[in-house]
Amino acid sequence: MTARPLRSLLPLFLPYLVLSAVHLLLLVTGPSWSITATKALLMPLLALAVLLALRPRPGASGALLVAAIAASWAGDVLLTFPGPMWFVAGLLGFLVAHVLYLVLFVRLGRPSDAAAARRRPRLPVLAAYTAWYVGFLLLLGPHLGALFAPVAVYGLVLGAMAAVASTRGRLVAAGGALFVVSDSVLALGRFLPGYEFAAHDLAVMGTYLAAQGLIALGVVLMLRAAAPSAPAPDRPAPATAP
Repeated sequence: MTARPLRSLLPLFLPYLVLSAVHLLLLVTGPSWSITATKALLMPLLALAVLLALRPRPGASGALLVAAIAASWAGDVLLTFPGPMWFVAGLLGFLVAHVLYLVLFVRLGRPSDAAAARRRPRLPVLAAYTAWYVGFLLLLGPHLGALFAPVAVYGLVLGAMAAVASTRGRLVAAGGALFVVSDSVLALGRFLPGYEFAAHDLAVMGTYLAAQGLIALGVVLMLRAAAPSAPAPDRPAPATAP
């Protein structure tokens, strides 16, 4: 990844970055309605950035990326409502998003720098996510009650998505890891008795927004790099002397 393609995309992702910063600031200082309103606008802005970056046609992989962002938006909106049924509905939205991300990452395959991909410590990464998943269930399992099965399935898909993301370039790998951090902190706050963390909401949303942005940016860079360049126009033959 070179700096020039990344710089060319920054103006497209700038509205998402600005609104993310505003949303995080409102989590600390703003009224609840402003937090809900900005949260509902974040994923549409990210999807718009992706569509603009991949115009005129996003292709199948671009469509998968936008669909995953849309499913995440549904999860965002559903989780704003109180009650266990809304929580399960929001969980389902993010489960769909992670499945779509997983399919997308498998479809993308390895980054073009295959030698760098082989140097990545894949086995330690898989071991780390496996340890996270087992520890996650051991810690929270006794407190999940009827939600044990859906949360366990969600955690399994989340870990699989993050593990596959670790082989799809640094940006996507970082995004997958931050998604695990965000959802773990969210689950601790919801299910672990005695859990106290003053910056809980800030940590959840900060890592979540970074995760979504890094995944989207990383995938867009991969798709643009893989896109065939337009053929150069035919030049007229040079005139010859009579």
